[in-house]
Amino acid sequence: PMYFFLGNLSYLEICYTSTFLPRLLSSLLTGDRTISVSGCITQLYFSGSLAATECYLLAAMSYDRYLAICKPLHYSTLMNNRFRLQLAAGSWLNGCLASTVLILFISQLTFCGPNEIDHFYCDPIPLIELSCSDTHEHVGGFHNNLRIHPASIPANLMSYVFILVSILRILSTTGREKAFSTCC
Repeated sequence: PMYFFLGNLSYLEICYTSTFLPRLLSSLLTGDRTISVSGCITQLYFSGSLAATECYLLAAMSYDRYLAICKPLHYSTLMNNRFRLQLAAGSWLNGCLASTVLILFISQLTFCGPNEIDHFYCDPIPLIELSCSDTHEHVGGFHNNLRIHPASIPANLMSYVFILVSILRILSTTGREKAFSTCC
């Protein structure tokens, strides 16, 4: 099961680099470092979705390791193919939904002027600064969206705290070493 999650993470990283690498290469070849507002919003959606998905996949992976180390006899029953697919699909779905909230806030802004940002990578702050509408209410939504991604951090920490406690309870040195080796 861990290789299933590692495969998902590898695919995610390939997708993540492809959100900004084409624009970077184009910028290097043509010298044009600007990105349009619509291109920026599109890039922001995909990079944000993939970043959030990574957070959720890492939480699923830490839960997988928790089950493998803390409940080894029940592991194959608890982490079956169906549950593993549900964890991965839930990670991808939640990642896409988390980024959608930010994009909805930004797409409600009106942009005037050159409608180009002098970056090859889209960052939300320069995009919000380019807007000529009142951004105070939208910035609040932006900050609320930032709280969604770190929601997986406590799950990761708790899984590894339980793993550490379980490993420290193992009396034999070889048993501890074997358990620690599955974490890396």
